[in-house]
Amino acid sequence: MSGGNRVRGGVGVPVPKKDAPALLTGKPVYVEDIAPRDCLCVKLMHSPHAHAVIEEIDVSRAQKMPGVACILTHQDVPGTRFTQAGQTYPEFSPYDRLILDRHLRCVGDPVAIVAAQTERQALAAMRLIRVRYRVLPAILDAAQAMDNETLIHPEADWRALVPDCGADNRRNLVAAGEDAHGDVEAELAACDVVIDRTYETGANQQCMMETFRAFTRMDAYGRLEVVSSTQVPFHVRRILATALEIPKSRVRIVKPRIGGGFGAKQTAVCEQYPAIVTLKTGLPAKIVYTRGESMTLSSPRHAMRMHVRLGAMRDGTIRAIDLHTLSNTGAYGEHGPTTVGLSGHKSIPLYTHNMKAFRFSWHTVYTNTMSAGAYRGYGATQGLFAVESAVNELAHALDMDPARLRERNIVREGEVMPAYYGETAASCTVDRCMARAREMIGWEEKYPARTLPNGHVRAVGMALAMQGSGISNVDTGAVLIRLGDGGVYNMSIGATDMGTGCDTILAQMAAQSLECPVDNITVHGVDTDTSPYDCGSYASSTTYVTGMAVVKTCEQLREKIVRVGAKLLGCAPEDALFEGDGVRRADGSAGVSLAEIANAHMMAGTEDISACVSSGSPVSPPPFMCGCAEIDLDPQTGEVKLVDYAAVVDCGTVINPNLAMRQTEGGLMQGIGMALYERPQMDHLGRTVSNSFLQYKIPTRVDAQRIRVEFAPSYEPTGPFGAKSIGECVINTPAPAIADAVYNACGVRVRSLPITPEKLLLGEREA
Repeated sequence: MSGGNRVRGGVGVPVPKKDAPALLTGKPVYVEDIAPRDCLCVKLMHSPHAHAVIEEIDVSRAQKMPGVACILTHQDVPGTRFTQAGQTYPEFSPYDRLILDRHLRCVGDPVAIVAAQTERQALAAMRLIRVRYRVLPAILDAAQAMDNETLIHPEADWRALVPDCGADNRRNLVAAGEDAHGDVEAELAACDVVIDRTYETGANQQCMMETFRAFTRMDAYGRLEVVSSTQVPFHVRRILATALEIPKSRVRIVKPRIGGGFGAKQTAVCEQYPAIVTLKTGLPAKIVYTRGESMTLSSPRHAMRMHVRLGAMRDGTIRAIDLHTLSNTGAYGEHGPTTVGLSGHKSIPLYTHNMKAFRFSWHTVYTNTMSAGAYRGYGATQGLFAVESAVNELAHALDMDPARLRERNIVREGEVMPAYYGETAASCTVDRCMARAREMIGWEEKYPARTLPNGHVRAVGMALAMQGSGISNVDTGAVLIRLGDGGVYNMSIGATDMGTGCDTILAQMAAQSLECPVDNITVHGVDTDTSPYDCGSYASSTTYVTGMAVVKTCEQLREKIVRVGAKLLGCAPEDALFEGDGVRRADGSAGVSLAEIANAHMMAGTEDISACVSSGSPVSPPPFMCGCAEIDLDPQTGEVKLVDYAAVVDCGTVINPNLAMRQTEGGLMQGIGMALYERPQMDHLGRTVSNSFLQYKIPTRVDAQRIRVEFAPSYEPTGPFGAKSIGECVINTPAPAIADAVYNACGVRVRSLPITPEKLLLGEREA
């Protein structure tokens, strides 16, 4: 055994993703790659109406078609209501769904499940199903939903598990509430300037490359096995058990590689359909959503309308913020009570420093539109567009540089944030983020705008953002690490790698803790039968929550290794020291390698050399960032091009610089798409018409000419190696930054996304 530390590929090192070779060489790692060839093909018949009741349904002709194995209607499925939201139990989202329901609440709602040997046979049979509908009045505008005489969920068995979230199905309400500190009205009345504005964001699609898909089969013990492209395997197990009316012990969820999720797969959109087919027939079944289905029967971002009142003194001191958010959850309540909370609790706290009072109130309502869900940013994106835009408008009203205004008011490290659940900003370099982003973009030389020789206008804008790191006092993650044959480690996790590289990051933390090369850590993906429990990949939880579980597990494992090693060395554990490749006596006289320890354990039957520790946190330390945009505006056509974007992020300690960089760039691109390109569209009948990439435009790398990312690390005392999250915060700055740059270029203030040439050419100029 050799002495000394040999940490290679630990924290702070740009280690390549562990799954990169498999993905680059086209190994069969995704759901459809590994599904059995004899799976039944499951297809859904969808409602053509925004609001209707099935009066009669006839499947007799369809059942006689060749290859058809099973056709199910609302009469053939369990009658227990559930939620598809992948959230820790008890879910805030109401139990308002059935697998198939006679009452249809949006265009696309499933009417029947058809399973056949081939897709062609399933679609041919579907065309023979005859349905008589009774069409009901539809509510398509969220502003008209509350207390409307049309009830979207009048059913008696509708229920909310959390009683204090303000839900009331008799009012079309999924959530309502208020959080306040100080006397908002008095402070606003005392302010020299009050900005009173309304902002709107739409139901943006996550647009992950791998659409929703899953396959199911019965195992040798009569249990339901589900292989799914999901972010939340353990939550899906509970959801299916509830919906199918079977014990959780009879459900096994396996998560292979995922081709993107961005929050869409925090909702169990499709798993119940092949599952019920398998339970009915005993045969394996598979469902693969088309791109059209993934854009019309999915879980997009909640459309929100936000009314902001922002008060300040003439010197730029922000005294009060009043925010009301109206959130459209669509036909069902998935994530409705929780996304709306982030619109205020992750935007208002940025301006804690001088604030005397705030009020944040909200209503989340049902409408007869596609059900919303989780999307990266999870409500903070919408709220930050509103609040950051209002701060920029305040700067213009005060004739003050928006950077100087923010410098005067932003939260400082060590300050308590009343609007952020009373937490303290224990780690915060948002001031450094802003200073560096301004340098990168050339703010002093370029603000607010300049005209080029070709008549185009170049202008800059900025915005700040914060998010969270997991859900405090709720989410937990666990890790199991075992010393294996040959002295290497096997790590089993319940966290879900969506392509973000969390398998790699957690392996890096383990390598740092165990003083070994990262290649000595083998990571095993999620199987609810064998993996330790983890809440899943959402709420920016993996690095912070599961990462701390890695650290704690490694501490316990080191103690066990020392104990076994000391026994082999014939000394007391306190007289032995752990080293990266083994254990040695404290006096240096002898040592044993990890391989010898592992082999001795297997031969002698000593204690199992493994550890499994769960971890959660009473706090959710926010990451911060600043984004500065430079745009090019053609005043003749209204076309806006992003020519430069400078972003600086405080995510605590950066565990893997390469992966953090790619995470930031990807989030920025999604935010840029939300700001300039993505236009969710619905017709007067409630049909989503932006149902493909021909109609729903997302930006390519060519559309953003230059994106630059740097980090301003802080050290979070409650995080693993000082780390915080990064996944969600990075999507939040482009929309308000670009909107202000556009205003600086042409004087048109766009308060509803996306920013289009039509809005600029037809918009009213501010006085």
